[in-house]
Amino acid sequence: MTEPLATHSLPVETVTAETFAPFGVILRPMADGTPFTAEEAVLDVSGGIPRFYLMSLDDKAPEFTRVTRHLETTQTLMAVGDVEWTIAVAPPGIDEPRLDDLRAFRIPPRTAITMRKGTWHAGPFFAEPSMDFVNLELDDTNVSDHHNFRLDDAYGVRVVVA
Repeated sequence: MTEPLATHSLPVETVTAETFAPFGVILRPMADGTPFTAEEAVLDVSGGIPRFYLMSLDDKAPEFTRVTRHLETTQTLMAVGDVEWTIAVAPPGIDEPRLDDLRAFRIPPRTAITMRKGTWHAGPFFAEPSMDFVNLELDDTNVSDHHNFRLDDAYGVRVVVA
């Protein structure tokens, strides 16, 4: 019989440009004609064919046992509609994220995030029964560039975003 997993509670903070900087950038609406910004410069889909699509997700309770990273592309996510959501991340550049590397961010309505190449992530998480997200990555990201790290195997925990 397998031992039950311990619960690791991960507090949620509202995202800001400064707190999210180690993981990527946040994008908020700007006036048409606004010059190119450093926040947009992190986007890199040069490693293949860009895929821009609407991703539909169901029942994303705020808990996880694994994190994922993409080494060949950035990933941009934004909820469709005027709703908030949450994502958990750990910094790029580490092969095995520790529990204290994890941070959870509340993403307000009308806000997108672009995660740097290699940023570990779990989510998006949300309270609705289902949600749609705009997703920009590469056409084969989930096939050839989907690297997982199992927190349950490594640390015997399931992470609950609180």
